[in-house]
Amino acid sequence: MNVCNICGLPKDLCVCEQMNTENKKIFVMERRVKGSKFVTEINGVDNPKEMEELFKELKEKLACGGTVKKGTVELQGKHAKKLVPLLEKKGYAVDSH
Repeated sequence: MNVCNICGLPKDLCVCEQMNTENKKIFVMERRVKGSKFVTEINGVDNPKEMEELFKELKEKLACGGTVKKGTVELQGKHAKKLVPLLEKKGYAVDSH
């Protein structure tokens, strides 16, 4: 039987990861890069693996391009209004600028 090292519950009942995301504050902001082009930035995800997974999922859901740079997820376009509910649904506390 697989048991979580942190809470001691079976892996399928473990809520440690969900509790971990609730304690994190994610910052979402839009900025202008060139002329009329915008980039939406997401800061505050510490774990690189978690950031990559989040990046791939958001790119797919928002149908946009982007990159991960220096601990920041950058998505092409203005997506802050769509991102906040998506991130909150995943359990993150979101602060939008």
